[in-house]
Amino acid sequence: MKDMNKLIITVTTANSWINPELKNWASNTDELIEDAVQCARAGASILHVHLPRSPEASQVVKRIREKTDAIIQAGMSSYPIEERITDFEARPDMISNILNHHDEHFTGTHVDRLHTLEEFEEYSKKCKEYGIKPEWEVWHTGSYWNLQYMIDKGWFEGPHVLTLFFGWPGGTWSPPTPDSYLYRVKYMPENCLHTISVMGKEQTAIATLAIANGGNVRVGTEDYPFITEGVPAKNNAELVERMVRISREMGREVANPMEARKIIGI
Repeated sequence: MKDMNKLIITVTTANSWINPELKNWASNTDELIEDAVQCARAGASILHVHLPRSPEASQVVKRIREKTDAIIQAGMSSYPIEERITDFEARPDMISNILNHHDEHFTGTHVDRLHTLEEFEEYSKKCKEYGIKPEWEVWHTGSYWNLQYMIDKGWFEGPHVLTLFFGWPGGTWSPPTPDSYLYRVKYMPENCLHTISVMGKEQTAIATLAIANGGNVRVGTEDYPFITEGVPAKNNAELVERMVRISREMGREVANPMEARKIIGI
């Protein structure tokens, strides 16, 4: 692993979509900010945060930046771009964008929303206007077709930051298995770096595979709120600490925010 970049850990601080009864995540803005800061101290260099759909979003970003230099990534790519203006105005370092149709089935919630090439072109303009780097959510290889189209059009500059999703229920589901991961990596466009997001107990197996293959890892209550199967984490920092420990035991060091910024081109 000497020739690999250090591991970039992303943490998702939001609620669990499939285990809403756990409540082991922040319930208000103050708790959200403290959670994010504690995760950064634990070893997360990217903080994936669901900002409020209001001007308060700018204050949340400001308050987090007052306490940590970790990369702030605005989540909730399911919203259409016209409903994300407060995300842009908050000026996070990154913004999440799904590269395909949203089709997710969670406990009591079904998300069904189309995202088009025309919308991605508008993202190109907005990201350049506000100086924000996109993070691309990849759910199947059709996502790569869309990404390559945008690369060929010159809409976005690399390195392109991808998050590969596995085990998320719904019409864009893909199996959280080693062969599914390796297939997705095989067909990845050039000049990309990837993170894995696994919703389910298979997270550790796919995370270790990614660590061994130069990928990066996303953990947190939104993805999988358990420290081990059936045992809820006390908080998100505990989930980050566990992944830091696993990576170091595998011989791969963890990137700090400054190193992560250099790797992903911020």
